[in-house]
Formats: sequence, C-alpha cells, structure tokens
Amino acid sequence: MSDPATLIVDAAVAPLQAEPRAGSEQVSQTLAGHRLMCLERRDPWLRVRAADGYEGWLHQGYLAPASASAPDASDAVGRISLGCTVRERNGRVRALPLGAVLVSDAVLVHGDAVQFGERTERFPPDGAAIAHSAMELFQGTPYQWGGITPWGADCSGMVQTIFGLHGVPLPRDARQQAEHGAPGPDTLELLGTGDLLFFSDRADGRITHVGIALGASRMVHLALGRGGYRIEQLADENDAYVAALRERLRLTRRMVPAERARR
Repeated sequence: MSDPATLIVDAAVAPLQAEPRAGSEQVSQTLAGHRLMCLERRDPWLRVRAADGYEGWLHQGYLAPASASAPDASDAVGRISLGCTVRERNGRVRALPLGAVLVSDAVLVHGDAVQFGERTERFPPDGAAIAHSAMELFQGTPYQWGGITPWGADCSGMVQTIFGLHGVPLPRDARQQAEHGAPGPDTLELLGTGDLLFFSDRADGRITHVGIALGASRMVHLALGRGGYRIEQLADENDAYVAALRERLRLTRRMVPAERARR
C-alpha cells in the first residue's frame, strides 16, 4: 500500500497556491499523475510538497489518493505526455499537457507520449537537443505566472520542464536555477546551445528571469514583456527590449557538459 500522506494529482493541471484560498497567488503547478507529499491539512485545502521540493496549497478537488499501481518516474512502462489526448478506462476523454503522467490503462487518441524507460534515448541530456525541445514544444506558449506547461508558463517553468524532460532536474525558480550547473562564458558569442542566461531587474541583483541560449547570440524564453514565447536576437542593437535584456544580464550557467552544449 502507498503512504497515506502521499497523494496523486487527478486534474490535468492543478495550481499550487500561496495560501489556502481560491483567490491567492498561483506560485506553481503540478500535473496529472504526479505524486505529492501532504504536509498539512486545512480542509478542503492541503499544503503539499512536489517531487522538486516546491511547496504550496492545493484544493483537495484536484487530488485523489495515490495507489500502489499508479505509475511514477521509477516505472519504466509508465508514460509521460508530450501533449496528447487520452481515453481512460472509466470513459473519460481528456487532454493532458507536456509532463503529465498517463494512467496505465489510458489509450492514446491524439498527440504523443513517451515511456519513462525510453525518455533518455529520445530526449538526451544534450544542449542542442534541449534547445530544440524548448523551441518545438513551447512554441506559441502564452506567459502565465506560475505555469509550467505549453498551455501557459513563466520563464523558469519552461526551463524546469524542458531540462527535466531531458533528465536534468532543476529547481523551480530562476534564482534557484542560477545556483546550479557550472559558470558559463562571459560573452554572448561564446555561449553554448543549451546554456542558461540569468537576468535581474532588481536593484539588489536578485535573479528574476532566465532564458535558454540557442547559439549565434540567440535565446529562447517566455517573457511577460513579449506576452510569452519569443526567440531573441541578442545582438540586435535596434530592439529596445533586447537592449534592456542585455543590461539586465547578470550571469550564465552551463547545465550540461561543454562538449554537449555546442553543436
């Protein structure tokens, strides 16, 4: 039997909120099939911890008790949605975003999913592959504070989701992500594909934004100032938004080995 303090997300997307009330700020999200640890109960709200250590409040309506047979990341035959529609044994047909875990009896109706055991082969920890996935899977994504999927995400949510898909776990927030990996190059021209760029618009320099380098002084990111997904030409001296970005650049980090970062 599973630990009674362990819960599993039933909704396709469930918001993690700052406080146990419907109108509070969404600080992150968790997805269908993901397991959570229950830390505190204030019915009908639960304070939970996700696998990445992030904590927040979740209404019990998004959840179901975890069962011993529910697949998770250690189950090689389990499947992760790459953006799909499924039909489940109970007759429910629903769309699942990138990163959701399919129930074991789900039938794929549309889209794609990958088995846990095949994920590394299809999504290797390679800088070029990581950058390609970000461009392909998040293209057109609108900006949403606290979001982590192509249905709506913020900058660090996209980075965490894409790197996690490629087997490189990162924490949730940009300032936390900036503490991982190895120091990156000092100049944009030397950045490897898949390196991360970190920015701050605060007087104290605290990191507030992150993007993924694409090589040739380009970057893909999700930005409120762009409304969401955008590939930036960081060498463009005529773009006022890009000029502001360059002024706010604080550091770069390399999350995969250098020989894998460049292509």
